[in-house]
Formats: sequence, C-alpha cells, structure tokens
Amino acid sequence: MSVAFRRESDEEHKEPRFELPIPPGPNLVTVRGLKLIDARVAELEAAVAAEPDDAAREALRRDLRYWHTRQTTAELAPVPGGDAVAIGSRVRFRLNGRERRIDIVGADEADPAAGRIAFQAPLAATLIGAEPGERVDFNGKPEAIEVIATQAIPETE
Repeated sequence: MSVAFRRESDEEHKEPRFELPIPPGPNLVTVRGLKLIDARVAELEAAVAAEPDDAAREALRRDLRYWHTRQTTAELAPVPGGDAVAIGSRVRFRLNGRERRIDIVGADEADPAAGRIAFQAPLAATLIGAEPGERVDFNGKPEAIEVIATQAIPETE
C-alpha cells in the first residue's frame, strides 16, 4: 500500500492548539489588576490539579501558561498623583454633549461594559496626561473631549 493512503494516527488531523496571544507592549497593571491576575492563577492551578480529563486539563494548562506569563511580566503602575489622567485614574469627561465616567486600567483588567478600559485603548490613550478643564482632540475632531474630573481608582473596587 502506498504511504500516501496510510494514516499514522488521528492526532495528526486535529486542529493545532495555539497559545493565547499576549497583548503587545508593557503589562502595566493596577493594584486591583494584580490581585485579579493572582486570583486567576490560583484558580487555574486548582482546576488543573482537579481535572481528570486529559484534553480539558491541557486546555487549562494553556490558560495557566498565559496567566503565569501575565503574572511574571506585570508592572505595577504608579498610583496617580495630582490631577493628570494616568493608568489607575477614574475620569469623568464630556464627549458629544454626554457626560461619562471610565476607569483606565491594565489590559487584563479591562471590562468596557463595566466602564473599565485598557490604557492602550484609543479613548484612554487620548485622555492620559489631560487635566480637568482641558479639552482634547479625539477621533479626528478638535477639542472633542472635555475632562471634568479625575481621581485615583479606590483600591476597594
């Protein structure tokens, strides 16, 4: 029989499992973000130890490798001081006549539905460095955003 018609095993026909992509750039985190990463690592380590199924355990290990990398590369962002917007700031601003509030956090802590956006997001990148009363350009529009107030995100949240 020709080698072309032989199949060694079913393993060679499975979809490859790629590692989870690591966001580019520095891994800046808030105090809350670092605690969330530590909790996720502990949760995954327990799940790997308890999982009886090999395939499910391998998927958990892949997630654990991602979170271990994020844990070891995490750089705690300095707590914002003064009025300038920075990572770890809660910002109130007006955009298109509507007042909004967001928290600027690290990539793994971001949850746009809860008002937490990553510092790499275009809106956060535009706001970083701005101070209350300042108007900044956004999305090609001059002075589109008015910064109303800033404060450090409370550590209890």
